[in-house]
Amino acid sequence: MLIEHRGQRPVVPESAYVAPSAVLCGAVVLGERARVLHGAVLTAEDGEIRTGSDVVIMENALVRGRAGHPVTLGDSVLVGPHAHVNGAVVEDEAFVATGAALFPGSVAGAGAELRINSVLHVNSRLEPGAVLPIGWIAAGDPAALFSPDRHEELWEIQRTMDFPGTVYGVPRGAPMREIMARQTRFYGAHQDDRLLED
Repeated sequence: MLIEHRGQRPVVPESAYVAPSAVLCGAVVLGERARVLHGAVLTAEDGEIRTGSDVVIMENALVRGRAGHPVTLGDSVLVGPHAHVNGAVVEDEAFVATGAALFPGSVAGAGAELRINSVLHVNSRLEPGAVLPIGWIAAGDPAALFSPDRHEELWEIQRTMDFPGTVYGVPRGAPMREIMARQTRFYGAHQDDRLLED
């Protein structure tokens, strides 16, 4: 399904494939031979999404472009099922496994592997060729790797990385009423979206 959002239309080359149940919304530009499989959603909320060539975005993955953090997927990138690429850069030949999450401002270097259910935190950089193990978290620039049982050590780095400011544009400690009022206004822009004919 192709959707025009804020006057921006997806661009899909003839060599690409978008499954009938996938959604491309707004300023999404697919590269040659890109494949977007069933249930995947690529939504350029207010920032572009651009893929390289030979990219596969698997079932039920979410790729979200943001104003300050457009998404770039390099050549020969795999985004696995249920993965979440939000305002991130994924360089050439990187592998984003099932359920992995990349947050705004993050960069996965060329040839990096983000294994099942791993997390690359906001404003963090995973070095080229690095492997982020199953269920682990990477934070910092360059990223340090943390197993899930090392939360206190992770928090020492994570709390300085401005998650609320980067993701929601608010200072840490802002009340949820303020955050959600901003979010409902922001997503309200979809009320004017227009379904495009194939």
